[in-house]
Amino acid sequence: MKDIAELRRDIDEIDDKIAELFLKRMDMMEDVAEAKKGSSASISDPARERLILSRVTNAVGEKHEDAARLLFRTMFGITKARQRVLLNGESEFAQTIKKAVAATSDKFPKRALVACPGVEGAYAQQAASRMFALPTIVYFNDFDKIFESVEKGLCPYGILPIENSAAGSVAAVYDLMQKHKFHIVRSLKLKIDHVLLAPKGTKLSDVKIIESHPHALAQCSEFFRAHSGIEMKPAINTATAAEALAANKTPGVAVIASRTCADLYGLEIIAERIQNAALNYTRFICIAKNPEIYSDANRIGIMLSLPHKPGSLNDIISKFSAIDVNLTKLESRPVPGMDFEFRFIFEFEASISDPSVLSLLADLATDPEIDRFTFLGAYSEK
Repeated sequence: MKDIAELRRDIDEIDDKIAELFLKRMDMMEDVAEAKKGSSASISDPARERLILSRVTNAVGEKHEDAARLLFRTMFGITKARQRVLLNGESEFAQTIKKAVAATSDKFPKRALVACPGVEGAYAQQAASRMFALPTIVYFNDFDKIFESVEKGLCPYGILPIENSAAGSVAAVYDLMQKHKFHIVRSLKLKIDHVLLAPKGTKLSDVKIIESHPHALAQCSEFFRAHSGIEMKPAINTATAAEALAANKTPGVAVIASRTCADLYGLEIIAERIQNAALNYTRFICIAKNPEIYSDANRIGIMLSLPHKPGSLNDIISKFSAIDVNLTKLESRPVPGMDFEFRFIFEFEASISDPSVLSLLADLATDPEIDRFTFLGAYSEK
């Protein structure tokens, strides 16, 4: 019996032969692409792919047919992507990205008119003040208005929360991404320290109702378990709830908000750090109408719909893996008005200036099997 060193030498020889055959197949694929020029032949031929998969899986037998199917489906994707480049040249998507990079200034602006949800003291306002040195902030009551103000050009930038380390994704924002046209130009992780605020003279034992944004309530679930007699009441924003309580001074009511709101609205802190986790962070994004891609951009976001067939999501993920790109988030959201159809939001660590990354995105943008591809932006996270 051969030892491990001999077996590995045998495998190396086989790998060399596979590489040689792969190169030969890619060369022949370029000949096929040349033959397709000027003809009505399409790049994708599903019927032929099915025949090939049937033939090779029969050849390898039941034991390895799943692995063979994965191998050949991956190879089909590689060859089709290469054919699209050879037949169509540089895509419109790639040209748009290059123009955006060239048109973006070297540094993120210090001054800007920024749309934020809530009122003064909201966590979104704190995020805006971290992203911009001197922001002029316009407040809106809901997330939809933030998107609209940017999309219609009323405000050059908007701030939105998308994820909390304890409560998860802000589903309402992800759902609105499907409705509006925008681009992410920056993101920020903001440390969240919730406090319980009430009118002066209120004791914790007096509190019957606590109002706050649903995400803030969820981040303090352990506090509510320890005080089971207190009712939770959702509000549109943490700071808005604090402002309203300061104006009304309703007995028995407290709010969960930031420490800043205590000073702003003359409320008293009756419990501190009431969130579940000591390290509690919310991610905020800054959006703009047009793509702005700064030199420090190290993250990319895209959104797309996939065909309802086995392996379609795996095909996309394997393409990222092939160029050593680390996916940091994968979110699926139902498409409004559609029967169990979903859009996928991908976020990953990469530079848009990397030719392999731009090539992959251009391929996804032009792939006829991918529906509603949207480039969300290339940005840095602070």
